[in-house]
Amino acid sequence: MPIEKARPGIRTRVLLLTSLVLIIAATTASSLYIIRSRLRQQVHANLQVDLSHSVETFQDLQAGRLATLQRETTLMAALPSLKALMTTNDSRTIVDDAVDFWKTSGNDLFALADGDHRVLTADAPGAVNNEDLKRNLQQMIADPSKHYLLSGGKLFEYSMRPLYFGSQANGTLLGYVIAGFAIDHEFLQEVGRGAGAEAAFVANDEVVVSTLPRERQGALRNEAAREKDGGSAIVMVGQERFLTASKDLSDGSSTPLRLVVMKSFDAADRAERVINRLVFLASLLAIIAGSALMLLLARMVTRPLELLAAGVRAFGEGDLQHKLPSGGTQEVQYLSGVFAEMRDEIQKTHRALLEAERLATIGRMASSVSHDLRHYLAAVYANAEFLASSALPANERTELFEEIRVAVNGTTDMLDSLLIFSRTGTALQRVPSTVSSLVERAVALMRTHPDAERVTIRMEKHDVDTTAALDTKQVERAIYNLLLNACQSARESTTKREVTISLSGDKKTVSVTIIDSGLGVAEGIRESLFDPFVSQGKQRGTGLGLTLAWSVAREHDGEVKLVSSRPGETIFRLTVARHFSQTSNPADHPRSTVLAQ
Repeated sequence: MPIEKARPGIRTRVLLLTSLVLIIAATTASSLYIIRSRLRQQVHANLQVDLSHSVETFQDLQAGRLATLQRETTLMAALPSLKALMTTNDSRTIVDDAVDFWKTSGNDLFALADGDHRVLTADAPGAVNNEDLKRNLQQMIADPSKHYLLSGGKLFEYSMRPLYFGSQANGTLLGYVIAGFAIDHEFLQEVGRGAGAEAAFVANDEVVVSTLPRERQGALRNEAAREKDGGSAIVMVGQERFLTASKDLSDGSSTPLRLVVMKSFDAADRAERVINRLVFLASLLAIIAGSALMLLLARMVTRPLELLAAGVRAFGEGDLQHKLPSGGTQEVQYLSGVFAEMRDEIQKTHRALLEAERLATIGRMASSVSHDLRHYLAAVYANAEFLASSALPANERTELFEEIRVAVNGTTDMLDSLLIFSRTGTALQRVPSTVSSLVERAVALMRTHPDAERVTIRMEKHDVDTTAALDTKQVERAIYNLLLNACQSARESTTKREVTISLSGDKKTVSVTIIDSGLGVAEGIRESLFDPFVSQGKQRGTGLGLTLAWSVAREHDGEVKLVSSRPGETIFRLTVARHFSQTSNPADHPRSTVLAQ
């Protein structure tokens, strides 16, 4: 049902329901947004705390492991057997016997260097090439502040101590002993175990070791490089979000090295989804319950309003006895009472207005008709007195009889106009006729009218067929009224006083165009020119001439319109159909058409 045709009560309920749903939806959306924002802020803060704990754990482990390495290398540097080995200065002997010291130490990395920092031997798990390991150590042992070594894709934390023959203060430097631990998957698990986090070491934007599976390590390469020391960032690893914290270890390494600790948002995202579902279900239940309650309350409130609206609609349609609601809220009862009183007052006022309009119409008609009747009766009376004289010659008596005849015919014509106006809309008496003959008769009759005195009426020649099926009496009267209106306007001209009539036509219509040289139609009456009793500026006339012409043209499936009007030239055009169409609807034609020039 289109909303413009829906009952007011239905519209009210729809609006109330829509408002309720929108309010609950807005509240739900706002609640979800606030809850999600607060939850994410809290989760972010908690994860940052956990990551900080993981970084602190790493620093503690690092310090503990480094201290252990330093103690071990100090003890090994004091071993007489190791010092004796270094005093041989035989590289092959040192390489062969160093393996036993490496296995005895239990470290992942073991190396010996001479006093010139040349690495003589280096041992590590089999995956590391010993020659590459020796070259990498050669580059680092000159700087005692370094304690991280990256070689062959393996990361080591190491400690270095000098070997002296004799005391450190007075002895001879024999070389250096280097021992270290591998930083591997087990170590990183220990770092992240306290906070349930993932960890990774990134060197030169490449992941060296990580607790993440290899296929998920790619997202860390560029992200870790952009992080500031101690800062945090959110990284997407596959479909999972991680909050990361990093620690720059480049000061203790020959290459840029960074520890990245990551905490997954997965658990928080699952909790957020659960909360979203709970809030959504609660909102849905609120909408259902609120809608049911609203519909119940709306029906209790709007039902009486529907009855009241129906009463108003019935009154507008003319049903004056429609029953108004007596129940409902106090406001509705008050409105019903006020409307009932208003309806009674409107009926009384309407009756009074109809009576006043009827009397006013009768008065206007009587005033207009009486003026013309007096004019004609005065002519009859005066000429009758002249005829009473026996001394009048025959030719003057004939003229007096003619004037009496014109006056009587004028009276008859005026009464016929009133009768025709009162009968418009009834069946027409159509006969085939020529519009040109009707124009000629109307012109001949107009020439004898007092208002045509000193006005030149000129009929232009034409060569068109003006035959049509017409009610000749009505169409002639319509043309006559237009001519009378034109003559009365032309008489007011201070220059030429002329009325021109022309005929035109096409296959379907015949038109009569009347042009006068008067002052033009006043702007104030152009929109109501064809309404009854509109006769601005005229001393005589009923004000029905143009109205009658319009009514006759409409009933002949045509129109009368004011084509243009200006001082010196006003053009009216009457158009009638040659053949009356039974399907034509007179209501389709406008009451009046004014075309401004």
